[in-house]
Amino acid sequence: MIETDTDASPQTSRRGIWGWMLFDWAAQPFFTVVTTFVFGPYFVSRMSSDPVSAQAAWSNMATISSLVIAVLSPVLGSIADQSGARKPWIAVFAIVKIICLCTLWLAVPGSPLVWPALAMIGASIAAEFSIVFNDSMMSRLVPQKDVGRVSNLAWGLGYLGGMIVLIAVVTLLAASPDTGRTLIGIPALFGLDPQQGEDARITGPISAFWYLVFILPMFLFTPDAEKGLPFRAAVGAGVRELGATLTELRQRSGISRFLIARMLYQDGVNGLLILGGTFAAGMFGWATVEIGIYGVILNVVAIFGCVAAGWIDRIAGSKVVVAGSLLLLIVATAGIVSTGPGYVFFGLLPLPAADSGGLFGTAAEKAYILFGLLIGLAFGPVQASSRSYLARSVSLAEAGRYFGIYALSGRATSFMATLAFSLATYASGSARLGMATLMIFLVCGLALLLATPYPANRREISGGSAASR
Repeated sequence: MIETDTDASPQTSRRGIWGWMLFDWAAQPFFTVVTTFVFGPYFVSRMSSDPVSAQAAWSNMATISSLVIAVLSPVLGSIADQSGARKPWIAVFAIVKIICLCTLWLAVPGSPLVWPALAMIGASIAAEFSIVFNDSMMSRLVPQKDVGRVSNLAWGLGYLGGMIVLIAVVTLLAASPDTGRTLIGIPALFGLDPQQGEDARITGPISAFWYLVFILPMFLFTPDAEKGLPFRAAVGAGVRELGATLTELRQRSGISRFLIARMLYQDGVNGLLILGGTFAAGMFGWATVEIGIYGVILNVVAIFGCVAAGWIDRIAGSKVVVAGSLLLLIVATAGIVSTGPGYVFFGLLPLPAADSGGLFGTAAEKAYILFGLLIGLAFGPVQASSRSYLARSVSLAEAGRYFGIYALSGRATSFMATLAFSLATYASGSARLGMATLMIFLVCGLALLLATPYPANRREISGGSAASR
């Protein structure tokens, strides 16, 4: 928790810090209910009669989004340093994201996949660009010793927000196609028809409304940087500064190594988040309710994981949290890939194939959930403490451009993870082999991270000492 206003930097009130943290609360339902657990699996398993092609199309959507984000995020981050204020940029991208999410309601079964895919591309790009500007505000709000705790707490709030929306979907909106009733035995609210995918399609407008409401505290209470150059001048100066920053990275080997490591392991994390729900849907035939409950379980575990990670981060540092989280993700991914109907660990441990009835009725499904719990523990802290790792390594004046490059490092090769999944899936006809490719990114990223200093080194001034904050 945030104890007192004096814990923060002098210009930031406790209300302002909470306003900033609520951005994650506002943004997370898009990733939870749309990308991962509800709309994504619906897109793959129910919109089209060809799940393999639909899964590849979903992966291709993620690849295109990642390429655009990778190219433009560093430019926008540098422009942000020159223009000063972040909130106007967040507002513009919020409008784009909200419009794109609302159009997902039109994604009826049997309709062309291209239109919802384009809407998802627009929403994903707008969401990530907003995160660049929001993340770059963090160093101005709290002292260095607290950035890991606040970052993890904000991430935990995000998972809580995503979980609340997900619970609402699976208990109030998503009815069984067979019974017409939701998980708690009532008809779906608003008369949503599961046969027409309305239980999944409604997640777009719901996420848009949630985002609109809960980003308002950040706009109202969180202080922004002072306004700098006018827009056109900021664009020109930002582009020039980006070139200088990329050159500067050659002398800042610690930060360069961290960004490359993060580029690799975040590719694997992104792949798990984007493809994990659809993989389970394809393997076990899970419908919205099963995937939703699985998502709730993961988010509950993620909240506790972030709280614990915030405490560990403050005591042992961000690097310990990130490395430990990556180890858990590697183990979990290996377990998921090795699990199938009637077995785990690639058949070394046979499991009863009988279905006991109810949710997750087979032993293989239960094993899948156990491995999923490791993902839940790790995928919040690995991202939140990566954010604080960089915040401890750069000055306030350069936060925008380095968080832009940080976004690049999270997206520059993330198309490779989804592309590797697509190619392996196309070539083998097996999504299992596609998921296995994600381990390559996690393992390589961890290996490079272990060789990276903490905090990453600051820019050295010729003839002097390291640049100060």
